[in-house]
Amino acid sequence: MALKSRTKITPQFELSSMTDLVFLLLIFFMLITTLIVPNVNALKLTLPSSHTAQPTKGMTVSVSINKNLEYFVDGKQVMLTTLQSTLQNFLSGKKDPTVILHTDNTVPVENVVKVMDIANKMKVKMVLATYPEK
Repeated sequence: MALKSRTKITPQFELSSMTDLVFLLLIFFMLITTLIVPNVNALKLTLPSSHTAQPTKGMTVSVSINKNLEYFVDGKQVMLTTLQSTLQNFLSGKKDPTVILHTDNTVPVENVVKVMDIANKMKVKMVLATYPEK
């Protein structure tokens, strides 16, 4: 007696698990490339305003940078190369001095960091002046 099987074996390949894998890899590579590639089209930001701005007590000296990248210490113009010595003259003999940094919102952050670096070398507390938000 010859019995024939009624089930035919048809070769098929299920793609549902493969598409899941492809989508997971796509998401993975999208996330990784956003972490690796820096944001080339970064926005030029203005300095922030602050809701919690409080006046400082015992302000000792004010350093200002205008839009022409000119530096001022208490209203007197100084060069960046002489800024550290000028600040040392103003702050000599004062206990716990504070430097208030006023900058125009168009000044590049690089110039602000240079002044902050000078204050850090002198171990002086630096505060960035902001306008209250409206």
